[in-house]
Amino acid sequence: MEDMTDALHADPSRHRGHEQQTIDRLWDFADPAASEERFRAAAADEEHSAHERAVMATQLARAIGIQHRDDEALAVLAELEAAEREGETPEESAELVARIALERGRIAAASEHGDEAVPYLTRAVREAALSGSTFLVLDALHMLALNDTGHEEEWAAEGFDILDGVRDPRLKRWGVALHNNLGWTKHDRGDAGAALYHFEKAVEAADQYGTAGQQHVARWSVGRALRSLGRTDEALELQRELARARPDDTYVQAEIEALTAATTEAEPTIEP
Repeated sequence: MEDMTDALHADPSRHRGHEQQTIDRLWDFADPAASEERFRAAAADEEHSAHERAVMATQLARAIGIQHRDDEALAVLAELEAAEREGETPEESAELVARIALERGRIAAASEHGDEAVPYLTRAVREAALSGSTFLVLDALHMLALNDTGHEEEWAAEGFDILDGVRDPRLKRWGVALHNNLGWTKHDRGDAGAALYHFEKAVEAADQYGTAGQQHVARWSVGRALRSLGRTDEALELQRELARARPDDTYVQAEIEALTAATTEAEPTIEP
């Protein structure tokens, strides 16, 4: 497996430019349909350069893919691959190749052809490194850590190594996803103790660099690991705290029900 850390010779703060700021502003992952319309408009906006419009089109494809319209999303990406963009620098070209490969990988990972995701995602890592985009390298690594069965820890370790060398809060936020995803890999393999460690690391990263939503989900994961470890009282206290903040969260309510049932079953009874 390649070590991508040394490949990042270009400016690691590329994502702080107008491009990534625009992407962050236009995305609402809770409403991909609305995001689709915003990215469709941005991809057609002549005030953007040809490269910027192409980048917005990759996010259009992502928004369409999240809505399970895979053929349509892939058609957008195929059109981008076939287009000629004059004046694009080698770094911009590599960045766009990375973004297209990354979105193809996401679509494959969410489909019945999940095994096809890894080649796309590894290409995304390589091209992102060539472009100098640390942000995209971390995005691709976190996807590989989710989808490359048997190599999850190796890809996550690549991400952690990169995060150790950056200071930018927007990059540091990737620690939330990397730790949370690795935690679920450990949990699904029956190692709840290791899962708890990574979930707690995800909470630390979320509190420092993440969004309110990430902080909430990271704490829910901690509670889930505590339940698996039999630490029911701690888990129930944590989930009730989350319920007070978000009373309509069905995942929190389901955990509270499971924990309450476990606590009730564990209580001794006296037969009449």
